[in-house]
Amino acid sequence: MPRSDATTLSIARADDRPIRDVAETVKAYRVRGARTAPIDAAVAAEVPIALAYNGTSHVVMMATPADLADFALGFSLSEGILADTGELHEIAVEDGEDGVEIALDVAPHANDRLSDRRRNMTGRTGCGLCGVDELVQVARPLGRVGVGQRIEIGAVHKALDALRDHQAINQKTGAVHAAAWAGIDGAIILVREDVGRHNALDKLIGAMARAGIDFQSGFAVITSRCSFEMVQKAVTVNIPFLVAISAPTTMALRIAERAGLTLVALARSDSVTAYANPGRIAGLEKTDAS
Repeated sequence: MPRSDATTLSIARADDRPIRDVAETVKAYRVRGARTAPIDAAVAAEVPIALAYNGTSHVVMMATPADLADFALGFSLSEGILADTGELHEIAVEDGEDGVEIALDVAPHANDRLSDRRRNMTGRTGCGLCGVDELVQVARPLGRVGVGQRIEIGAVHKALDALRDHQAINQKTGAVHAAAWAGIDGAIILVREDVGRHNALDKLIGAMARAGIDFQSGFAVITSRCSFEMVQKAVTVNIPFLVAISAPTTMALRIAERAGLTLVALARSDSVTAYANPGRIAGLEKTDAS
């Protein structure tokens, strides 16, 4: 499992400010009944982000142009390209006319691992499998997550209630997903946003790895549906507790069950549904239907 100790890797854009504007103001028209009024509308930015490892292009993803060092590291960890942060030596982020290029200098073992996978994908928003050319690549072998922490349902509700206030880009555009990390008390520690739900989770994973946050120390919250790739990414980096606002798919549930990940979904202000491994939910009482 990837380790989460703080990395001292060199990042060319160390300030981590958005490399481009994350939203653009456009003219639109609001229609209410028979009345039409011109308005200024904020539209979320979506640009091609190309990742290259040791000079070899690997993937182009459509993403929000913010927190790109986090994205590159998180993607590399959650896709199993890097075994841990120590295999990444340097990240360089460069804006270009056609998109953003991220060059990653990685250790030879990581480069060999990447070559073995033979993936060359062009990703679209909401798509996590573009370019996978063999069925065996869909669900890669995964271990079991660690013990993690027992989490009170009250902490889950606390995180959900607070998350909206941490979604600055979505408040402006209404068009991006968020992935958040909360401590065992439900306090939001980190949030990352992106037009792509996978990208938002990758950015969160990368930010946690760079900050040295233990993946066993709390739980992740995602604002999207819980498809198998989201569970697979969480298990790959050893996150044991995942909360999703929307429901899981069958494959997501199977992976969570096998890996020992606690999957809570359909999260609402007054209830949640525990789909897999509820033993980490503190104080849970099971009621059998009569």
